[in-house]
Parts: sequence; structure tokens; C-alpha cells
Amino acid sequence: MSKEKALHYFGNRHLILRCLGYFMPFKFKVIAAFLSMFVVAGCTAAMAYLVKPAIDQIFVNKDVEALKILPFMIMGVMVAKCCFRFVQTYFMNSVGMRVIEALRNDLYEKIIVLPMRFYEQSQVGMLMSRILNDVVEIRNSVPSLVMLIREVFEVAGLIAVVFYQDAELAFYAVVVVPVAAYPLVYFGKKLRKLGRKSQAGVANINVFLQESFSGIKVIKAFATEPLETTRFRGANNKLMNLTVKQVLNSELSSRVIDLLSSIGIGMVVFYGGMRVIDGTTTAGTFFSFMACIIMLYEPIKKIDSCNMDIQRALAGAERVFDILDSPHVVRETGGASEVELPFSTLEFRNVQFTYPAATRPALDGISLDVRAGERVAIVGPSGSGKTTLVHLIPRFYDIDGGSILLNGRSLTEYTLKSLRLTQGIVSQDAFLFDSSVRDNIAYGQAGFSQDAIEAAAKAAYAHEFIMELPEGYDTIIGERGARLSGGQKQRLTIARALLKNPPLLILDEATSALDTESERIVQLALENLMRDRTSIVIAHRLSTILSAHLIVVMEEGKVVAQGKHHKLLETCPLYAKLYQMQFADSSA
Repeated sequence: MSKEKALHYFGNRHLILRCLGYFMPFKFKVIAAFLSMFVVAGCTAAMAYLVKPAIDQIFVNKDVEALKILPFMIMGVMVAKCCFRFVQTYFMNSVGMRVIEALRNDLYEKIIVLPMRFYEQSQVGMLMSRILNDVVEIRNSVPSLVMLIREVFEVAGLIAVVFYQDAELAFYAVVVVPVAAYPLVYFGKKLRKLGRKSQAGVANINVFLQESFSGIKVIKAFATEPLETTRFRGANNKLMNLTVKQVLNSELSSRVIDLLSSIGIGMVVFYGGMRVIDGTTTAGTFFSFMACIIMLYEPIKKIDSCNMDIQRALAGAERVFDILDSPHVVRETGGASEVELPFSTLEFRNVQFTYPAATRPALDGISLDVRAGERVAIVGPSGSGKTTLVHLIPRFYDIDGGSILLNGRSLTEYTLKSLRLTQGIVSQDAFLFDSSVRDNIAYGQAGFSQDAIEAAAKAAYAHEFIMELPEGYDTIIGERGARLSGGQKQRLTIARALLKNPPLLILDEATSALDTESERIVQLALENLMRDRTSIVIAHRLSTILSAHLIVVMEEGKVVAQGKHHKLLETCPLYAKLYQMQFADSSA
């Protein structure tokens, strides 16, 4: 979704209503905060009003009875204001934290079920920024709105008091109030725009850091630490420039309101002083009036601050609800049927698939049959579509044309969960989580005993090295299995697949990134994994080729030949070339 479309779709009204929706489960606390807000606003006006009798009765008339009553009235108003302000602030801030929790949960839940194409078009750091940073801004939306309303009521109450005390003098005092609305609107728009850019800048920083730390080996291998530092300084400088502009506009807005306030107060002091000198009003009335005016301009400045918070919240909401509500960001969906075992056939019928923005199809008219118990090897030069083909089977991507049938039914008819649980995938990128060895082997598979986990590890030739780890199966292996070697990581993923016990196995060059010794051990584990299963193997070893029931040769997204090893050597020039280049020197 483009920025222009997003801004058009997410108008202020929509954003505010969506933000309010997340506060509704806590409506009783929000209502209590609103009621407390009215009491606080009333107490502010009452304090201003009590200045007049305090000065006139106690200090001018020296009324002892007033001295006995008014101090306690002032204390009572202050205590009430403190108590209700505590209720308002605590409730709104605690509710704000719960809203952050709910928003992050919803955002993660939405993102995690989006199709693979979304992840290919998005940056991981940007997604992290939306969950961690943009959501925090929304937290301020309703609390700031409540404060804004409270300050408006305070202004209204104080204006009522000043007009009650002296309508003529009040006119000079509040004549600048409508003018104060201009900086609110003008600077509010600028801060909203800067807020969008600033949050995008934070996302860019997250993207940069995630990329740098993930690729730290490449950075060190090319000795580009100074270059990356320079790039980071540039990105950080852009973000700080935006932040400085936000501070500038925020301060300009506040100072313009201070300037207008000083004009109003100056007019009050001049005309009020003249009236006291003329004897047309009392000193108590004047100081009460002045207290109201000073109190009046303070909430006006707070309104400005609340408006800035709301603008930042709306800028964050645009980015969050761009994912949550956008009709262009659609979760992946499956059918209603469960996959029925046993596995019998997998059929590709004239399958077409093109990546977004690609100039040619990745797969063009693929037709292929895989039958139960077969081992199918797929070979071809780099970029021929081998990995793309196997990624269509668990529906990581949906085809653009043709059909893929599992047990005679289209893949789209099956639920995604049942479809994917019937398949085991082992690729050259052995991904492990930053948790224990046991949790990684049993990932997504609850209810397995320690004996079952150990049996899978033994079949994967992993049990021996696991027992040598500091805490055995309870050892935390680090992010992406950083504390293990490549061969050890691959054996754990094979153990995970063995525990899953899928009827259909997909191996995507599972040993291509390993050294000779590790490859030998992993290959033994893979033989255990493939035993008595239907397997589709993107091959780079001669043993896989020779043991395959069917070899599929691919080039430029098409199947150019199918058959047994010896037949293909005689009839397919491409296969003969690949065999000489890639397999002839391999050991069985």
C-alpha cells in the first residue's frame, strides 16, 4: 500500500475510532478517569474562585470566622484535586499499558500469518519497529484525549469564573484565547507530518541494525566496519534532524501561546490596576481574577501539549493500522478439509508461478507425478526453479496457474495446518531457535516424551554430541543455534523432522553447506529420515541420484527431462553436463 493511499484510507476519524476500540475493554477505568477529570477541572476553578474571599475577608476585612473556614476549604479542594488526579492518571496510564499489550498481540498475530510474499516485500527491522515503537505512540492517544478534554473543561470553568467576577475585564483577558487555536492547528499538522517521518526513520534504524548484526561475519570478512559505521551515522543523523525539528515546532507552539498569554495578562494588569485605583473593584476581586487568568493560560498550554501527543499517536496509528486494517494485507488462507493419510500421490499439472516484479516465470508449465514410497531427485542449474517448486508443496506460495493435487485433491482444499504437518522440510539453512536442544527438536510437537526425543536424536546421529554439551538436552544453543557447528545444527533439524514423522519429506540441498566430514554424518542421518518415506530431494550428491526412483531435470523454470540415471545420461545433454560438472567426482 502506497503512503498516499494509506493516508487517504486512514482518516483521522477512522484512526481515532480504531484507537478508542482498544480502550473499550477497560471502559470502566476510562469512565472513572473521565469522572475524575471533571472533578479536577472543577477543583481548579474552585481554587481560583476562593482567592477573592480569602483576600477580601481575611486580609482586608480581617474576618476571623472566614479565617477559620477558608483555609480548610482550600485544603479540601486541594486534597480532592490530588486524589482524583491520581485516579485519572493511574487509570489512564495502566490502561495505556494494556492497550500496548493488546496492540502488540494483534499486530504479531496478524503479521505471523501473512503469506511469504509479504515477508519478501517487507524488511524485518521495519516490522519490528511497528510492533515495538509505533504501538507505544498509540498508547498516548486516549490518555492525551482525556487530558485535552479535562483542560478544555478547566478553561471553560475558569472563563465562567472570570466573567462572573468582572465581565468587562474578562473580555480583555480571553480575547487572545481564539487566537491561541491557530498555533494548535498549524503546529499540530507539522508535528503529525514530522511524526510520520520520524517513525519511518526509527524503522530504518531498526532495519539497519538487524541487517548489520545478522551479517556481522560478512562485515568483518570484508573489513567494512568503518563503512558501516559511516552508514549508521548518516541514518542516525537523519533521525536526529527530524527529532530536532519536532522539538523546534513543539517549542515554537508553546512559546507562541506564552506570548499570547503575556499579552492577555498585560491587558488585565493594566485595566485591572486602573479599576482598583479608581475604587471600582477590590484588591481581592482583582487578585482572584489574576489567579483565574494565570490558571486559564496554563491549561491552554497543556491543550497544546496534548494535541502534540495526539498527533504523534495518530502518526503511529497510521503505520500500525496500515497492517491491521489494510485491505491489501491479507492473511494466508487454506481450505476446510483435513489431509487424509496415507499419502498416495502428489501431482503437478501445468503449474505456472511468477515472483512479484519478475521479468519471466520462475516455473513455466511444470507437470510431474510423485507416488507413495518414491524418492524423486530434482537437478538443474542455479535459478532453474528447483527450490521454488518444492516451496509450492506446503503452499509457502500459491501458484498463478495450473494445479497441484495431493491424494487427488487440490492443495487449496486442505487446511494449511494439516497440509504442512504432513510434510517434513530440511533445507541447507538449518534454522534453530534460541532455546534448549530439547525444545528445538520437539518444536511445534507437544506431548512427546524424553525417550521419543532421544530416539529421534539418535536416529539423526545427534545424541552423542548433545550429551557432550554443558547441560545436555537442556543446553540453550543461542540465536539460530550459534553455539553449534553447521553439521550439528543440521542434525538437530533432521531429529526435529524424524520426531514429526511426516509421510512426505522435502530435502532442499540439505548437506550442500557442510564440510566433507559433517556431510558424511548428516547423510547417514538423512538416510534414516528418508527410509520408508516419500521423498523429494534437490540433489547434489551422486548417491541421491543413483538411489532415486525418478530424476527430474529442470532448466529456466521448465522440466526438460525425467527418468532414471542411465537413461538420462544418454538422452538429456543438460543432465549429462550436470553429471560431469557436479556429480561425477562425488563419492557414493
